[in-house]
Amino acid sequence: MEENVKKETGKGTGVFSNSLIWFGAAVSIAEILTGTYFAPLGFAKGTLAILIGHVIGCGLLFFAGYIGALSKKSAMDSTALSFGSTGAKFFALLNVIQLVGWTGIMIYDCSLSLNGIFENGKWLWAVITGILIILWILAGITNIGKFSFGVMLALFVLTIVMCRVIFFGGDNAVVAGLASGAVGAGDALGDAAGEAAGAVSEAVSEAAEVLSFGQAIELAVAMPLSWLPLISDYTKEAEKPFASTFASSLTYGVVSCWMYIIGMGAAILTGEGDIAKIMVAAGLGKTALLVILLSTVTTTFLDAWSSAVSFRTIFSKVPEKVTGIAVTVIGTLAAMFFPMDNITGFLYLIGSVFAPMIAILLADYFVLKTDFSESRFKVSRLIVWGLGFAAYRLLMRTDLITGCTIPDMVLTFGFTLLAGGIENKMMKKK
Repeated sequence: MEENVKKETGKGTGVFSNSLIWFGAAVSIAEILTGTYFAPLGFAKGTLAILIGHVIGCGLLFFAGYIGALSKKSAMDSTALSFGSTGAKFFALLNVIQLVGWTGIMIYDCSLSLNGIFENGKWLWAVITGILIILWILAGITNIGKFSFGVMLALFVLTIVMCRVIFFGGDNAVVAGLASGAVGAGDALGDAAGEAAGAVSEAVSEAAEVLSFGQAIELAVAMPLSWLPLISDYTKEAEKPFASTFASSLTYGVVSCWMYIIGMGAAILTGEGDIAKIMVAAGLGKTALLVILLSTVTTTFLDAWSSAVSFRTIFSKVPEKVTGIAVTVIGTLAAMFFPMDNITGFLYLIGSVFAPMIAILLADYFVLKTDFSESRFKVSRLIVWGLGFAAYRLLMRTDLITGCTIPDMVLTFGFTLLAGGIENKMMKKK
């Protein structure tokens, strides 16, 4: 997409266009649903975990995007700087697998929520969502600017409506029903709300024993970290590398925090983790349909498109449009036939793969100033990545208040500097 813009204008992509892309990435039902996991911590503590996690995750997102903006390389091509040309294909393959998974999760969440509003069958909503994503890919490959801007503006307004309903809708059926249940009113809505609140309260108490503050931070880190292998695909043609990358990361971080807090607030205030049901109870079924459907299409478009860019790192002759459509079809089939209700394990897996990868890339690019893209494999960096991956999985077993990402990256960064120092000494001896 950015290549076409550059050809037509003779310039790189602008700050606003990059920010718009990442605004669309953040307005997502997956982000809202992930936010519901933070409800056991309470609003204040949950919000703090969300903010800390996003500062960490979006900081890493910035550096990953900045490397791509400076080197003019796509996200997976830039990994060749540390791992060699063939080594980069390994991470490109992992990224494609991740993006196929995300495509399936996004379509699954969308179909599940839409079926809660209009009970026509989850499989039908999965097919409709998949078709719309394919149409978006076909339209977006050549010219998506004006249409994308209109959708983003609509999503912005509709998300404000969601926020108002959840936090300030004291006169709507959801909050009023909960209030009635709290004071023991005998009407049906109040009784139902009181029972739901009691059930959620019990569930929250049980969940609180499982979800620690450190684990909550890690869940907040994991979402921006999942975009880390993609951001350079959109910053590599930036006319102003620093400004575009900073604006992209900041926009994503702010809006993503907003989505998380909406999800958390909904779960705390209404005792319901299904955003679609909250919207229906508040009389906003059609609005919810638009928010869920359009946000899924615009966000999953980025997953499908970037999977195509990554796949070209492995097989350069395969057209991006073909790969993007194939990923969408696979994701749609997965959403139709496999349950994807809990994605925490998937998010942690993403962290264990890409946190050590970016730590190595940061050490090589900004400190050691090395470039191994002319080599096939850089064995020492692949070994360091393996150590970082193992360290992350071990750190997951501990309850660190900082989460796993920061200590794992510090270790991996240190191992990379150590490996680089040893290699420099060996070269001097030769």
